[in-house]
Amino acid sequence: MSRKVPEEQYRKTISYRFKTWLDGVRDPFLDTVEMRPQPEFEETAETVARRERDRERIRDRVYDLEKNRLVVFFSRIYRVMAVIFCVFLVVMLLFAVSWLPTFGEADKPVNNEVSARYLEEGLQETGAVNAVTGMILTYRAFDTFGETNVLFIAASCVMVLLMVDEAVLKKQEKKNDRQFEPKNDVILQWSAFILCPVIFIFGIYVILNGHLSPGGGFSGGAIMGAGLILYVSAFGFKKTQRFFNEKVYKVAKITSLIMYGLIGSYFYITGANGLENHIPLGIPGHILSSGIILPINICVGIEVTCTMYAFYALFRRGGL
Repeated sequence: MSRKVPEEQYRKTISYRFKTWLDGVRDPFLDTVEMRPQPEFEETAETVARRERDRERIRDRVYDLEKNRLVVFFSRIYRVMAVIFCVFLVVMLLFAVSWLPTFGEADKPVNNEVSARYLEEGLQETGAVNAVTGMILTYRAFDTFGETNVLFIAASCVMVLLMVDEAVLKKQEKKNDRQFEPKNDVILQWSAFILCPVIFIFGIYVILNGHLSPGGGFSGGAIMGAGLILYVSAFGFKKTQRFFNEKVYKVAKITSLIMYGLIGSYFYITGANGLENHIPLGIPGHILSSGIILPINICVGIEVTCTMYAFYALFRRGGL
């Protein structure tokens, strides 16, 4: 246990001298530093009037399109060069498009052994009826994991830049929590009351059904994120925080990213070393099938949902 040191003895210690140096109270060479507040800068009426006259002169002499010949000449040249550049760009794009291979041509660069492998053996190797989802979350799962990390980093950067202290948020809520939209709007609240459950259920369906039909984690997460934004716009952040606050956001976002990383790492390691993958593919066409695709879709959906809501909440009020 630490014991209390007398004030005189504490002033002689190195820690006290270091603290006073950090606080700017005492300098090791100049001894005590006298802090004097700087007087506020005030402009006289003559200075303000002179600045206004100078601004008017500059506006009249430099930016006068009728009297300044250089400005008139530059504006004309600028318009002519803009038209020439646009015409040149259109011609170059049309010329480049004319050299593209025709649609359906057999020797197109797209029609190679990679796309043939995806379409011919994708169902057998991934267990996913949706060939696009099977390609994105198995053959190119590492790229998709990088995209998910981009979402995580983007949300983290926005939180660093826009996150407001909790005490400031509470003051804003007491002052006016709904300053950017009407408070307790009956039409908006009843619309959200009816539509939000449907939106959430549809988003969950798109996520869980992504390996069987068009959809997946990105599209389903966008739908659920839009549902959260609609709910918070109608009922406010106070009601939304009952089931989705900052703590829930952090746990859901970090857990989904870690789970994606663990599942993907197991899949990468076994595939790169020719080892047997013990995650069953199931029966194609069933909801519990496609191996790692279904859990990864869930993780991606949670990540996208949290990111969309975080962007809206941070730009809206500076907090979740």
